[in-house]
Amino acid sequence: MTKSAEVERWFASTKPPSEAALRRVRDIILAADQSMRERIQYGITFSSTKSGDFAAFVRYSEPGVNLRLMRGRRLHGRYPHLEGATVRRMRFATATEATARAAELRSMVKEWCALGDAAKTASARASTG
Repeated sequence: MTKSAEVERWFASTKPPSEAALRRVRDIILAADQSMRERIQYGITFSSTKSGDFAAFVRYSEPGVNLRLMRGRRLHGRYPHLEGATVRRMRFATATEATARAAELRSMVKEWCALGDAAKTASARASTG
């Protein structure tokens, strides 16, 4: 799991009200797949792989965690806590709730990473074929 010093500075300067829950969600995402990275862009934290952004913490100045999935409609697994028809998100009130939903979140990350791997494999086949 690779944590970014830039994101640590963001936590220190922003001091979000649900920092413990944000950190727990962050840890779950980063630990789910070795290709997952994090960065700050537009003043918010993003989790991403080389194939694109997975999710970002939005509305972090409000209590709880609002994790917005980028292109979340690409996920086809059964995720009971994934909300929204167009903009997909997952919300957590506390770090305890994040821990309780860790398996679901890990599955989402793994599916996301597999989609990127499949796109790279298909692209490589197309360029050699």
